Amino acid sequence: MTCGMEVQVDITSVLHDYAYVLIFLLVGAGFAFGPLVIAHFVAPRSFGRSRSETYECGIPTFGSAWVQVAVIYYLFALIFLAFDVDVIFLFPVLLAFGKGYVWRDFVEIFLFIGILSLVIVYAWCRGVFSWKRKPESR
Repeated sequence: MTCGMEVQVDITSVLHDYAYVLIFLLVGAGFAFGPLVIAHFVAPRSFGRSRSETYECGIPTFGSAWVQVAVIYYLFALIFLAFDVDVIFLFPVLLAFGKGYVWRDFVEIFLFIGILSLVIVYAWCRGVFSWKRKPESR
């Protein structure tokens, strides 16, 4: 602490530090807007009747856009999402593991992974992991 003494600050060193921040922001803006500018100049353009047609990954479209998706797909997606979130939960718990309450932490992690295992067994018994394809009709 200086207690009444004046501190001399060299303004060039302060501006030099802010220059790094400015360069960082400019490079970030370049990464954000660069692909948009490049795509504007490089992207192919189409005119006429083909512009109004539906484009889906280069495959010619056929039939209606309203396709009924099986419920099993959504169950599979929800199970994936649940396990994804659960794995994200395990990382902070494992980092805090062993900081004092070793047995309590062990029991909590064991119960958590046990419940996840029961969910896998339940989903397997319900047939979530076996997808049966319907015959395609054209």
